[in-house]
Amino acid sequence: MKSNFIPVIVGTDINTYNMAISFHQEYGIKPILVGSAPLPFTRLSSIPEAIEYFPKLHDETEFAHILLRVAQKYQRTGKKLLLVGTSDIYVRNIILNAEFLKKYYVFNYPSAAIMDQLQNKKSFYELCDTLQIEHPNTIFVGRNETPEQFDDSKLQYPLIIKPSNVVAYFDMHFAGKEKVYRVKTRDQVLGVIKLLRNAGYDDELIIQEFIPGDDTNMWDGVLYVNSNHKTELVALGQVVLQEHTPTAIGNLVAIITRNNLPLMKQMQEILEKIGYTGFANFDIKYDKRDQKFKIFEINIRQGRSSYYVTQTGHNMAKYLVEDCVAQRELPIEYNQSEYLFSIVPKMVLRHFVFNPTVKKDIRRLIRQKKWGNPLFYSADRSLKRSSYLFARQVNYVKKYSQNKW
Repeated sequence: MKSNFIPVIVGTDINTYNMAISFHQEYGIKPILVGSAPLPFTRLSSIPEAIEYFPKLHDETEFAHILLRVAQKYQRTGKKLLLVGTSDIYVRNIILNAEFLKKYYVFNYPSAAIMDQLQNKKSFYELCDTLQIEHPNTIFVGRNETPEQFDDSKLQYPLIIKPSNVVAYFDMHFAGKEKVYRVKTRDQVLGVIKLLRNAGYDDELIIQEFIPGDDTNMWDGVLYVNSNHKTELVALGQVVLQEHTPTAIGNLVAIITRNNLPLMKQMQEILEKIGYTGFANFDIKYDKRDQKFKIFEINIRQGRSSYYVTQTGHNMAKYLVEDCVAQRELPIEYNQSEYLFSIVPKMVLRHFVFNPTVKKDIRRLIRQKKWGNPLFYSADRSLKRSSYLFARQVNYVKKYSQNKW
């Protein structure tokens, strides 16, 4: 099938792979990948047409120049270049350079003002208060505050500590680095603050109450709002399992799709009120104490586990192509299909998921063959990649045995 566009996906990680196979599955197209370094998810794959590596891709002063070079190479085909980002850093740089990049690519992302409102956690929680959206009880430690100035009088332990500036924190490397820190005492809070300051992180810190409950109390939302500000897709999933290693907490590895129309419409209403466009990924947790869903953040892109949307028949690539390439609107869909997305083996699900209701659903969906691991995409015929994935699956059992959250 001939097409009039080429997907250019920025990244080389799992999110990149899931988007690449979405395009391949829907259109038979092999996309172009642009990354800073090779990762086995994509380097060993037969799906990309080519992977262009640029070590300075993370550098915001180099980003636009690099994408210009890529555009000049592939625009000779006469096809539209559809640009897709797969990380906060890459999406941020696309948005900051949107006017320049629109000369060469088509894409759909929110404005820089909306991006800043959502990515700056203080601004985000202020927005939640304005829109009367439930969220965890949260305070901020400013860049000029000393650890001793931390006031925990209005918080209930245990607490979560995480950087407000996730883009700056991503590129930091130091002993003791974790994606988020869970602490039980004031002394532990002061220790984490000192650790991060000594490592060179000088922006605000988020300190919020830890909502009790295991991974299955977490929920994940994926929405697509077209370039005309009309919502076309709302999907929701209950988290089955997340990564438990310190540097990967929050990365979801298994999700069961769910249909909760009030929550789905609430997510839609939030995006429409702020004038959002593009894919959005909601992080939510259910608080059994007051029986309310509480929003942690809204990511300005599809998530690394959002492929469950494609698995339920709502191909993520199709929404981008219909909107950005064909300029056609699709009717809104509230996903109602049930499916188990998992990138971990069945053994991990059997031994490390403890919620009895969710375990029952896992067994049923596997028995009904309503489950799948996108990393084992059948059209990807790389033997080296298959060997890597097999070793990775075996390692997951070890990782969950040795790491608790």
